[in-house]
Amino acid sequence: MPIFLLNFPVIDPVMINLGPLPIRWYALGYIVSLVVGWLIASRLVRSDSLWGEAPRPTAESLDDLLVYVAFGAVLGGRIGYVLFYNFHYFMENPTEIPILWKGGMAFHGGLAGAAFGAWLFSRRVKVPFWTVADICCAVAPIGLFLVRIANFIKPELWGRPTDAPWAMVFPGAGPEPRHPSQLYEAGLEGLAIGLILFFAVRSGAFRRPGLTSGLFLGLYGLARIFCEFFREPDPQLGFLFGGATMGMLLSAPLALFGGILILNSLRRRDSAEDLG
Repeated sequence: MPIFLLNFPVIDPVMINLGPLPIRWYALGYIVSLVVGWLIASRLVRSDSLWGEAPRPTAESLDDLLVYVAFGAVLGGRIGYVLFYNFHYFMENPTEIPILWKGGMAFHGGLAGAAFGAWLFSRRVKVPFWTVADICCAVAPIGLFLVRIANFIKPELWGRPTDAPWAMVFPGAGPEPRHPSQLYEAGLEGLAIGLILFFAVRSGAFRRPGLTSGLFLGLYGLARIFCEFFREPDPQLGFLFGGATMGMLLSAPLALFGGILILNSLRRRDSAEDLG
């Protein structure tokens, strides 16, 4: 038992009730991240200095990208959770699959769904896929930060037992003090990666298609694997083998693929140099 124990700041998971419709912090995290991400992405594509002569979608077309990515992320996130984290339960209770408000979204599935939406959009506007993916990845840490904070407020996805002085006793997680792993993830996956991508984009990463995407995927994969050492595994899965968790197994390929993307993009010459 730690000498100092932080009190969990109990916050109602429902931010406000609009008549019979409850607005939850979790849903608000998704909504705000999509809207803010869309606004920032619109500014990014309008900045000629970030792109040089590299082709990019128009700011006006990003309205459609928002719809493609939003639907892809929600559908993919739910399907990923069903397949990877609770398959047997949902096969026995298939009517609960569309009940999103009870929770159960998987980042890796949401990423795949969002990537598919971005691919459809790139085909429609005739812009290279990795250019569209770079735009999405540049603003993705906003959503990661907000949703992890919402996980903390709910609370869910808490950490493993610890005697660290900042440990907390989470409602519903038993009497043991635990790591506030949701905050670790918000800090690493959201703030830290967001700052790195900000400086990369300002340094011309958009001129090398795939570089921003590679940085995001690689850094997220490493950050998620690190945070999994402090996060309690999903109870229906537990540890898989050798102390590994499902989150680790799904994130390792992301880190590897991200590294490959970075190397490939750095081998290409700057778009402006190619044209000049």
